[in-house]
Amino acid sequence: MPKKREAESFLPLTPAMFHILLALADGEKHGYAILKEVARRTDDKVRLSAGTLYGNLSRLESSGLIAESNRRPEIVLDDERRRYYLLTEFGREVAVAEAERMQEALGQARAKHLFRKEKLA
Repeated sequence: MPKKREAESFLPLTPAMFHILLALADGEKHGYAILKEVARRTDDKVRLSAGTLYGNLSRLESSGLIAESNRRPEIVLDDERRRYYLLTEFGREVAVAEAERMQEALGQARAKHLFRKEKLA
């Protein structure tokens, strides 16, 4: 199972990296759309700055977790300055490994009765 070990070598991801991978899990997006997706999905609890976003996009791309897309939307819907990103298969494996790591940590917190009242999922 060398692939799983390879994915786990990226763990733990920073929260920003994980949120970026999650934003790309359902399709290609440009930087500003990623910022908006993360803020919307987290009810504004996580707001990435442009510097954090673009620094992480560069690191994720150089690590092979995301790639720049060659596809572009229709000209009337596009801005030629935008770069569109997509989640690679390896990036998906790393995101899943991180989610599983967090799920395990949450299970340990529950086993220790860290939460006063169990919340339903």
